[in-house]
Order: sequence, then structure tokens, then C-alpha cells
Amino acid sequence: MANAPVFSNHGCRLNAYETEAMKELATQAGVTDAIVINTCAVTAEAVRKAKQDIRKQRRTNPDAKIIVTGCAAQTEPATFSNMGEVDVVIGNTEKMNPATWAQMAPDLIGKTEPVQVDDIMSVTETAGHLIDGFGTRSRAYVQVQNGCDHRCTFCIIPYGRGNSRSVPAGVVVDQIKRLVDRGFQEVVLTGVDLTSWGADLPAAPKLGDLVMRILKLVPDLPRLRISSIDSIEVDDNLMQAIATEPRLMPHLHLSLQAGDDMILKRMKRRHLRDDAIRFTEEATKLRPDMTFGADIIAGFPTETDEMFSNSLALVKDCNLTWLHVFPYSARQGTPAARMPAVNGKIIKDRAAQLRAAGDAQVSKHLAAQIGQTHAILIENPRMGRTPQFAEVHFDSDQPESRIVTAQIQAATDTYLAA
Repeated sequence: MANAPVFSNHGCRLNAYETEAMKELATQAGVTDAIVINTCAVTAEAVRKAKQDIRKQRRTNPDAKIIVTGCAAQTEPATFSNMGEVDVVIGNTEKMNPATWAQMAPDLIGKTEPVQVDDIMSVTETAGHLIDGFGTRSRAYVQVQNGCDHRCTFCIIPYGRGNSRSVPAGVVVDQIKRLVDRGFQEVVLTGVDLTSWGADLPAAPKLGDLVMRILKLVPDLPRLRISSIDSIEVDDNLMQAIATEPRLMPHLHLSLQAGDDMILKRMKRRHLRDDAIRFTEEATKLRPDMTFGADIIAGFPTETDEMFSNSLALVKDCNLTWLHVFPYSARQGTPAARMPAVNGKIIKDRAAQLRAAGDAQVSKHLAAQIGQTHAILIENPRMGRTPQFAEVHFDSDQPESRIVTAQIQAATDTYLAA
């Protein structure tokens, strides 16, 4: 008896979104007895974990066809095609094409090209395949942008995702209307470089224009959330939305990467330390309940103790809470890989210090919520999230996929209790 394809996702929220889309495409194409591994390339460790997963899947499923895709497959197709466990490698553009999955049907998969990876830089449009409802039953994710035009010295992702390209606003609005009609209470806008949305569209609109348009044209949408942004690229309309639109959730995840000016320059970032502090201060003035998460890299090449201390101090200076800490990992082919490396033990120690600082900030934020009343989006009968995305636990069942108002009674280091 044929088995439905199994999917294993690695990496970012956008990858998870695309994994859901691939499930639909594979099902429609009649793919069976296959394992699809959607890889991440953000660090060397991510590639290592993908290889480990492939070997494990082969041991567990010796007769299944193994299909590898995602950013690591796009940037290192030979690495995966040379693995004896792998049957087919497909690129990031190909994985969103229905014709690709038609070739993966049981009677065709052994007769197709084993490596299907084209030049990602030649892609000028986002994939047309949209899905309605990935996420929990209460929250949906909508991809509005893909790719990146920037060339940070540590990052391989533009070579996995291609140049920046945007989904037109009308298409986004129509999808969100369908999601609201289906009962979703919250929509999260996702992309690789979200604040570059619109640069390739007629009249070059900005992300803030899209946010304002969604809130105006979908009045029944209770909550809109935006994922990781580059604070230096935030436009006036987005700041206006932060100040005036209560349906835009007061939590922003910032792509900061470091808190030292010299390291930021060597990373080829577009902001300096004071820019990050200025943005968080301005956003907090406009929206006092605003919270911030951030990506920070520990142990970037040439980082001294003093430079690291500036990054560590940024956690408090920007009042950051939930951190994504990345111990620096050299990616072959990037300029940073040729810079003088920091000792691995030091990198590990610095990453631990950053995580501890982030944990302390989260604990402080949660403690401050005791006695506060929040509108909480219920994800399962005993758990929901505040507008700032803090987790709230209940001791009795709540109406799933609904927003309830409750007072916070207690806090642990990681969650709230109502």
C-alpha cells in the first residue's frame, strides 16, 4: 500500500510556510512513498543537521525516495546529490512549481533529472502558489516577499533565495480576506527581507503602505503581525501604523546582528548601534506597550571582548526580550569566512551570555505583566498569546481560536498565568 509523502522542515518560518505549500503540491501530483527534506543554509550547523536528518530518514525508511530541497540544496546541490541516500535534489524555485512534483510521481521519479536546481538570481517573481491557513487554527502566515538584495558578509541566504521580489498588495489583501472568512483571528506577514517589500513593484510602495492597506481593506481582521524587519528600512507609514493602529500587534523582531559599529561595518549592515537604539526608543514612544526581539550573532570574525560587550549591552539599551542568538558559523563563499576567526570556545561562551541576557529580559517583561489585562489569542484550550506574543497558560479550557480578555495572575521565567 502506498504511503503519503513525509516532510521534514528545517530553518525559518518561511521554509515552514513553503513546506506546507509543497505538501499540497505533492498531494495533488500523486506523490507517494517519498520523504522531502526542506533544508536551511543559514549556518554550517544547519547544513550538518540536514545531512544528519537525511541519513536518519534513510535508515528508518530504506525503500522511500528521498527528495532534498531548500536553501542548502540551492547553494550546495552537489553536496546533497553526492550523498548515496539522496534520490533527487530540487532548488528553491523548482520546489514551488507544480510541474516539478508531477515528475515525482511513483512511476516517474527514477526517470527524472536527479538535480533540478536553476539559477535563483534569474527569478524575478514570487511563486504564485499561495496557501490559506498555515499555522495554528487561530493564526495564519502569509508570504509577501522572498529573496534579498543586500549582501551582508556573513550571509549565504541571497544565493539560496535570489534577489528580492514582492507579492502585489492586491494579491495579499485577497488572501487575507479569505483567511478572515475562514475564521483566522491573526495574520503574520512573512518574508526573507520583509522591509524591502514593494521595491520591485510599480511605484515602489513600502511595507508600511501594505500594512495600512491591509488594515483598511480587511476591517474584520482582528490582529495583524509582522515578522522580522530591518529597522533602518522602516518607512513613515509603518511608524504611523505603529502609533495609530491597535490591530497591528506591538511586537517587532529586529534583524540587528550586532551592537558594535565596527562589527556592523564588517558585516556590511546598513545601520549603526545608535540607529537601533533610536528606532526602539521612537517606536516605544509611539506605542508604549511595544516589545522587541532580535537576531544577534555571537563571535563574528575579529570580534574582541570590547566589541562583544557592546552587543551584550545592546540587549538592555534596546530593551530586547526574545532573542535569536546565532553562534557565528563560517559559510564557505561569503566574505566573512575569509576574515580572522574567533576561537570556538569563546564564541560558545559569548552566545551563552547573550542568551542569559535575553532570558533575564524576558523574565523582567513577564513579571511586569502581573495584574495587567490582556486580549489573549487562544491557540489551544489551555494556552494563548498576548499581543506582545507572550505565552499565557490557563487552568481551565478556553474557546480555541478566539480572543479572550483576562488578567494576568502570575508569571514564571518563560510564561504567564491567567
